[in-house]
Amino acid sequence: MKNLLLCLALCLLLPACRKAKPVAERDEWKDYRKAYELQRLGKDSAYYYYNRAASNSRDSLAIAMAYNNMAVIQAGAGDYFGAQESLSLSLKSLDEQNPAHRACLGNDYNELGMTSSALKDYTAAAAFYDRAIAFTDNIPGKRVMINNKANALRDNKDYAGALPLYTQALRQAGPEGADYTRALTNKVITQWLRDPRYPAAPELLKALEIRKRENDLWGQHSSYAHLADYYYKAMPDSALFYAKAMYRLSRRLNSADDRLEALEKLVGLSPDPDRKAYFSLYRQLGDSLQTARNAAKNQFALVRYNVEKQKSENLSLQQENAEKRYQITYQQILLGFALLVLAAGSGAGVFWYRKRKQRMELEKQNEIRGDRLKTAKKVHDVLANGLYRLMSAVENEAGLDKEVLLDDLEHLYERTRDISYDEPDLAGGDFQAALSDLLTAFAGTDLRVALVGNTEALWAGVAAPARHEIYYILQELMVNMKKHSGAKNVAVLFERADNRITVHYADDGKGMPAGLNYKNGLTNTGNRINAIRGEINFDSHAGKGLEVRITFPLN
Repeated sequence: MKNLLLCLALCLLLPACRKAKPVAERDEWKDYRKAYELQRLGKDSAYYYYNRAASNSRDSLAIAMAYNNMAVIQAGAGDYFGAQESLSLSLKSLDEQNPAHRACLGNDYNELGMTSSALKDYTAAAAFYDRAIAFTDNIPGKRVMINNKANALRDNKDYAGALPLYTQALRQAGPEGADYTRALTNKVITQWLRDPRYPAAPELLKALEIRKRENDLWGQHSSYAHLADYYYKAMPDSALFYAKAMYRLSRRLNSADDRLEALEKLVGLSPDPDRKAYFSLYRQLGDSLQTARNAAKNQFALVRYNVEKQKSENLSLQQENAEKRYQITYQQILLGFALLVLAAGSGAGVFWYRKRKQRMELEKQNEIRGDRLKTAKKVHDVLANGLYRLMSAVENEAGLDKEVLLDDLEHLYERTRDISYDEPDLAGGDFQAALSDLLTAFAGTDLRVALVGNTEALWAGVAAPARHEIYYILQELMVNMKKHSGAKNVAVLFERADNRITVHYADDGKGMPAGLNYKNGLTNTGNRINAIRGEINFDSHAGKGLEVRITFPLN
């Protein structure tokens, strides 16, 4: 049923969002057009090109549209929190006073309403639908949003608030068609939920007959679900009949979520041994669906990481080229000045030039030596551990040859220890999200990672150097855990009290063996904690896990 609402909203609203595409597009729209075509064909790679468009475009509307479509793809894969994050980025690029942005604003708020409903936050969903209705100018789209708001109120058991909205939608719809049958079905089932004595069957069957005549398969699926609910207690045989019809149609529609809902009804209505067979199918499908959604979430995170990495590398290359051009120009100026001095026959000028050139070479050599010392520390903490974290993130991706992929990544991991890498800026307002992405990237089917207390308020006022160091300290702990401990569960708790931050890390792995040799990673961890005037304590017993307590002052 949730997929039905999603499809109806997308059919009406997405074209309105996209029609604002400018007539004379710059080349930066290339990625967006390619993503749109791939999404129309149902290709997974659409997300990658939307992310590229959002990262590379200079047009605020293009950025907002790309993030909106990314959210639609994420919500379709069950990544509702990721979808809400993409929608918030879309809203940041839009101007409520700009008429050209209204369609995307309405679509963003409608998507936020649907993801909030999926997460059972119905109060927030209703508020988002109000915003969506305010920014939507086309009548069919507004009718869908009114219906969506009514559904949120109904799911929140506010039947008195939902019924007038269904009545309004029913009054605006024609005598037949999808809008009419949707409004009629929703109104009748809401009246029955408010008063179980209400005779809902005739109107529900009327809506079903219209949907059959119009070959509205999604609408028929909705009718079967409501009829199964209506007859569940009063006439279990009839409920079972409609639940079976719902299950058959969900298989035809290839909708895993709806098939799972139908199986749940069949488990409650069927006699043994059918009940056991349906329960087995329900459990298998639920596990498969959860695995697919986890893989999709990891894939979305990987795509965002790769695009941001590529963008960072391009910016670094541009900066390097600009510096080279500056150096060439600067050297040419110096050469011209030296030639002028030589032409004048000034021995003093020649002597000065030679001394200056020697000093520049010495400074350059000292700079190179300093860079090499800094690189030795950067490579282990930033690039090597970062790539290992990437290996962990894709380790459970479905459909890949894990052995080949892990061998290739391990080879790349070893080679990159000799390469310098610029560290990212972790001082911004998104540090909480960056830290959450770092830690949860290690989660997989065999490892659960739980975070508590990692909020924006916790990191407010924390100096940039402290954020930087704690990020890589936690990364080192997670990499060592993944490589050596064999842990199944990891918990990280963040607390703030008395102008100090405390981080508690715990896992159920092998622990730290006696006589551990402190290699680069743990040595760097000690240096990092000293740099922020903090303390770190390890509590471990072989075979009983590891606990680490990190504390440091805010300033």
